[in-house]
Amino acid sequence: MRIVLVGPPGAGKGTQATRLAETLHIPHISTGDLFRANISQQTELGKLAKSYMDAGNLVPDEVTIAMAKDRMEQPDAEGGFLLDGFPRNVSQAEALDELLETEDMGLDAVLDLEAPEEEVVKRIAGRRVCRNNSAHVFHVTYTPPKQEGVCDVCGGELYQRDDDSEETVRKRLEVYHTQTEPIIDYYKAQGLVVTISAMGPVDEVTGRALEALKREK
Repeated sequence: MRIVLVGPPGAGKGTQATRLAETLHIPHISTGDLFRANISQQTELGKLAKSYMDAGNLVPDEVTIAMAKDRMEQPDAEGGFLLDGFPRNVSQAEALDELLETEDMGLDAVLDLEAPEEEVVKRIAGRRVCRNNSAHVFHVTYTPPKQEGVCDVCGGELYQRDDDSEETVRKRLEVYHTQTEPIIDYYKAQGLVVTISAMGPVDEVTGRALEALKREK
C-alpha cells in the first residue's frame, strides 16, 4: 500500500507510523529521517538542505520533494510506503501526485489522525524529559514520575523542553492548520481520505487504522 499519514502535532503520528509500517511490511518514510540521512551522508541534497538550515531558512519544497523521490525509488519501497510529514502542504501534494503519475502509480489512502486541539496541547505541554537521558520521558497527567521533577529511572532532573511549552505547541498547531490541513481537502476531492480518532490506547488506535486501511484495499 502507498499511504500518506496526516494529523496535528501530538496526535501520535510517529508511533502509529512505525507500527503500521511494520505490520504492513512497508518502509516508514518520515521527513525528519530523510533530512538526517541526507545530511549525515553528505549527499548533494543533504548539503543543499543544510545550507538553508544553517542560514536559518526553511528548506525549499523542491529539495524536500527531491529527497522523497529518491527514497521512494529505493528497492524496499517497490511494494509501497508510508509517508509521514510529507507532503506538508498542497504544493508538495501536487508534486507527489505528479511523481506517482510518472511511475504509473497512485496513493491507496490518506490516513487522517484526528484529535481535539485541547487534548493535543495537553499531551505535548505535559511532557517532561530527563536531562540525563532524553529517552526517559514522563507526562504530568498520563505517566507521572513517582517523585515530581525526578526521573524514575536514573534520578535525573525532569524538565519541559522549549518545543513543548503551551505557547510553542499552539504556534505549531497554527502552522498545521494553515499549511498542512488543506491537503486533507485536496485528497478528499480524490476520495482518498480515511479519518480515524487518535484518542485512546495506542493499540486501539493502531487497530482502528488497520481496519480502516483494510477497507481501502
